[in-house]
Amino acid sequence: MRAIVLGGAAEAIGPYSQALSANGFIFLAGQIPIDPTTHEVIEGGVERQAERVRENISAILKAAGSNMENVVRCIVFLKSMNDFAAVNKIYAKFFTGTPRPVRTTVEASGLPRNCLIEIEATALE
Repeated sequence: MRAIVLGGAAEAIGPYSQALSANGFIFLAGQIPIDPTTHEVIEGGVERQAERVRENISAILKAAGSNMENVVRCIVFLKSMNDFAAVNKIYAKFFTGTPRPVRTTVEASGLPRNCLIEIEATALE
């Protein structure tokens, strides 16, 4: 098992790893819409936040030697399920090939740093 650390993505804000590589898989901690240059949550609504999360996930996977096409599972946490349809549109742009990753989406009343979305991903190396 090895840790994957990418300084340009959201750093772990607690005693956990940003991502781990183990047994041919890459396990990413939940990613929030942090701008890698300012380290602040970006503004602009759930669509823009979802795009930023995708960019962060993609950067971590690249650092691990993988990519978005290798994602096999995502867990999406939304502050409000009212954003489900909007996030679905953006999410469809994340994964254009088939099969698409499996996904679970849940509403979470409190996400880190008061963001609107958080996504956890698992990918093949």
